[in-house]
Amino acid sequence: MNMNKKSVTTPDESPVTASGRKKIVSTAKGSVTMAAMAVLIVTSILSLRGLPSEAKYGVQSIFYYLFAALVFLLPFSLVCAELASTYTKSGGLYRWVSEAFGPRWGWTAMYLEWQTIVIWFPTVLMFGAASLAYIFWPESFDAALASNKVYTIVIAMLMYWLATFNAFRGQRSANLLSTCGGLVGTIIPGAVLIVLAVLYVCLGKQVNLTDVSFFPDFGNAGTIVLAASIFLFYAGMELQAVHINDMSNPARDFPKSVFLAIIVIVAVYALGTLAIGIIIPSDNIDLLQSLLVAYKSLWASFGLSWLGNVMALLIMIGVIGQISALVTGPATGLMAVAQSGYLPRSLQTVNKNGVNKPILLIEGVFVSLLCLVLIVLPTVESAYQIMSQMATIIYLIMVLLIYGAFIRLRRVAPGRKRGFRVPGGKVGEVIVCGLGILGALLALVLSFLPPSQISTGSPVVYVGIIIIGVAVFLAIPLVVYARRKPSWRNPDAHFYPFDWQIEGRKPDQVSKWVPGYEPTEQEVEEAETVAIARHGSEPHM
Repeated sequence: MNMNKKSVTTPDESPVTASGRKKIVSTAKGSVTMAAMAVLIVTSILSLRGLPSEAKYGVQSIFYYLFAALVFLLPFSLVCAELASTYTKSGGLYRWVSEAFGPRWGWTAMYLEWQTIVIWFPTVLMFGAASLAYIFWPESFDAALASNKVYTIVIAMLMYWLATFNAFRGQRSANLLSTCGGLVGTIIPGAVLIVLAVLYVCLGKQVNLTDVSFFPDFGNAGTIVLAASIFLFYAGMELQAVHINDMSNPARDFPKSVFLAIIVIVAVYALGTLAIGIIIPSDNIDLLQSLLVAYKSLWASFGLSWLGNVMALLIMIGVIGQISALVTGPATGLMAVAQSGYLPRSLQTVNKNGVNKPILLIEGVFVSLLCLVLIVLPTVESAYQIMSQMATIIYLIMVLLIYGAFIRLRRVAPGRKRGFRVPGGKVGEVIVCGLGILGALLALVLSFLPPSQISTGSPVVYVGIIIIGVAVFLAIPLVVYARRKPSWRNPDAHFYPFDWQIEGRKPDQVSKWVPGYEPTEQEVEEAETVAIARHGSEPHM
């Protein structure tokens, strides 16, 4: 293999490779700017629904937000920025983890992300239903409607399937709804909440912030379980990496988008949480409704209570935008898994807009079934909490796989061209990964503990549901992988091979490519041909 040969590539717009294998070309190619990607990341991560749960802690919430940003959001963002700007072919985190550990664990990581989103969807849908309830009058009717299980399920299903049917129209349509929904229903309402709270305090009105110390009582683990959910508030930095090819220059612009998004996310979360604590006493905070009550109270203090109902409508639009941002991301990653031969051929088809409808429909069935959990749990609030904690645990396991992939790829692919590198060399790698892994492990342990602030029924049942659910979700991808069939790999479909396949080595072997080397089109074609031929005859990683 001539490692110094100049690379020759096929234009990204070409629908087929040189050998005739069909590519899936995004309908949104080149449409995502640096600012638009930042909004998509913010929309994926920032959700105003989480503010009330941390408002229970008053000024202590600022400690939790800063702590989680330091040991989770910042290091994980740095790692994702390097991986995404290095491995810019399709697949997102599936490619990252597969490059390091092989497709078994790449598929497992991709599935865990998808399952996290599926479990998470009902929680944000419940919040969206509560938001819609608060566009009516009077407030007593709003509160009663928001707590009604039948109403919640019906509205949740309508919002979810609206976003899904819109996604069928193509990635460009989904991105447009996500961007508009994020601006109108998340970023603007978040800014309004903060500004109103500042004016409220400046006018000398009553402040209800809990009188607690800035630092929490670490001796009582039960009181900080809800704070551990902040880690899931910050989850999703890796989600939009599957759309990185929709950017004109992803290696340069994706890291910029990441850091711009971090600033907005931390600011809105920290200041927005204080705003709710200022208006609503800690004992009266409800996880689903307090944000909407805070808006009404703030506007009412200025004689404009009707604007509280308008804010509820905007927030519901934001929920739909957030769903749109997430409904296709993990499904796009699963499509990469399918194309590489680890899901049945029936899950590899796309419509005329390049959207994989079968995977989105399966996702919709899962979400719909999980929403029915509302019927068997004691309250809507308990369902909200238990689903959030289960999603947190599954997500954190995936995060640990990504950190492991980052560490191994730094070792086995030292010369790979990186659009962005975690600063500090080896010392920076140790600090970033050490903080991130320890933070993820801490949140993982805390997520199994029942919160003392919320009634979730029997603690044994609560923990049992979480343990069984997590075990089942972990087993599913491994079982599917073990039962894979050679016929699942479509010889006429293109999936860009992993670097170790192109070079003819194993994932744990160090690359011999010279620094900055890019494989030629011929090398890629040959590697893909070999991968297809060996798919059913050789053991996989």
